[in-house]
Amino acid sequence: MLPGRWVLDAGAGPGRFTPWVGGPGVSRVALDLSHAMLATGREIAAKRGTFAAPAVDRVRGDAARAPFRPESFAEIALVGNSLGFEARAGEALLASVEALVAPGGVLVVEVAPGAGERARYLARLPGRVVRRLLAAPPAAVLPRLQREGFRIEAARHRPGSFRRWTAEELARRWRPPGWHLREVMAVAPALGADPDRLTEVAKEPRAWARLVELEEMLGHEPFRWKDAAAVLLAVEHSPQQANGLVRGGRSLRS
Repeated sequence: MLPGRWVLDAGAGPGRFTPWVGGPGVSRVALDLSHAMLATGREIAAKRGTFAAPAVDRVRGDAARAPFRPESFAEIALVGNSLGFEARAGEALLASVEALVAPGGVLVVEVAPGAGERARYLARLPGRVVRRLLAAPPAAVLPRLQREGFRIEAARHRPGSFRRWTAEELARRWRPPGWHLREVMAVAPALGADPDRLTEVAKEPRAWARLVELEEMLGHEPFRWKDAAAVLLAVEHSPQQANGLVRGGRSLRS
């Protein structure tokens, strides 16, 4: 992460992810087509009193034709499966945000390759038992999960409702010089989107921290990326020479 630079939440909606784009001291921009979404995000941030409330520049615009100069941002997040919901227009959206990443900057993309999966062992245990179990180190839980295996969840979207990008095709896209794929991780393969068990585990901070460790261990296994409900990919823009980087407090607008 380049320090002290601009970061962008592309297709931010109400800003659910915006406060976590970039690190401390960055200048955040939330870009969305919907004025109502941006206004809602401003209201939510103000009510919560988060550090994002005064620091976010909320801009109405289309991320596929973003109103910013090329190579303006040290970090860009394209999450919430914005890419998948664009369907055929996804290529244009991805090319647009790629062009905004500064040399040395990072683009984080979320895609939804499959329906998701869940550990059979955890799915058959009561929530309170899962909470007590996950208070143990992940290495103590992992062998049992691997023995019983994982089940694929039921599809939550009708076929063709959005494009299912895969981690593999994005990795191929970023293989040429100029890009470096830094990390790929499936999201929540252990508990999946299980509200009851997640709520129960969240009651115990140690169990929640251990669950995050466990999910990350599983999520970095490449064979899980194919069926995951969500996969996060982080790619670095690494050309030979910096070109046109917007610095300091200068305007980002084209």
